[in-house]
Amino acid sequence: MQIRKKRIGIVEILNSTGVAAKVLGNKDHCISNASPIDKADSTSISFCNKRSEEGAHIVRTSQAGIVICYEGLSFTTKDYQEKTIILVSNPRLAMSRVLKRYFQTEMKYGIAATAVIEPRAKIHPNTYIGPHCYIGRCKIDEGTVIHGNTYIYSNSEIGKNVTVQAGAVIGAEGAGFERNSNNLLEKFPQIGGVIIADGVEIGANTCVMRGALSNTIVGTGTKIGNLCYIGHGVIIGNHCLILQNSVLGGSSRIGDYSQVSLSACIRNKIEIGNNVMVGMGSVVTKNVSDGKTVFGVPAKEQN
Repeated sequence: MQIRKKRIGIVEILNSTGVAAKVLGNKDHCISNASPIDKADSTSISFCNKRSEEGAHIVRTSQAGIVICYEGLSFTTKDYQEKTIILVSNPRLAMSRVLKRYFQTEMKYGIAATAVIEPRAKIHPNTYIGPHCYIGRCKIDEGTVIHGNTYIYSNSEIGKNVTVQAGAVIGAEGAGFERNSNNLLEKFPQIGGVIIADGVEIGANTCVMRGALSNTIVGTGTKIGNLCYIGHGVIIGNHCLILQNSVLGGSSRIGDYSQVSLSACIRNKIEIGNNVMVGMGSVVTKNVSDGKTVFGVPAKEQN
């Protein structure tokens, strides 16, 4: 828990969320830390993401000084005599903005002494390269943060304000093999690269493989969780969410604003449209058109 020396008031909190809100209770309340709602005290801000009466009960019984919760919940005057309740349409989003504004440690740019940088790499001065990283002949743009023990192969291009968590590998060769007449495996050289657009986040120990002949591409604003595998030649659209332990087979395509949920597997060369939801643990073996939800093994469209 991070404790601020300067206390934060309601007006500052509302300004940081940037959303329409209704305030119940003491509008002069100030807080100095952020905590889970069941561990908070009168100096804390917290949030409740439940819409039901259960959510209202959690808010009523919490000791938090300020609670952000759903605008649809109902409270009596007694419920907020000792706390301030902020009602919004998306409590988690509002809370995330408060955390980013007041409780997130600001990253200082620079290159760790133990990082290894190829001489021909083009790295913007306003970036952070953590300890024990290797950066090949790459381009890394402004505001990007590369955490420790990350390996970025040559022929990778990383845009602005990208975050790569520790242990990620970008630009390694995928498993491209062909059997010859003697049934032996011969390597298909992977000579493409990786392009990661602005605002992307890549989780810890995730692998993004380089393309075989063309590039592997991750679109603007897309977020990829920990322990994911992005195969060679995959193209992921803009503002997608690829959650932990997912596997995207080589040359698969993911449209804009789509989600691949926990531990899902997309077969190679599959095309998934825009605004698609792939359910947790699903195995996708057929193309999925725009706006569909698929789930299961093999994945089937849900009505």
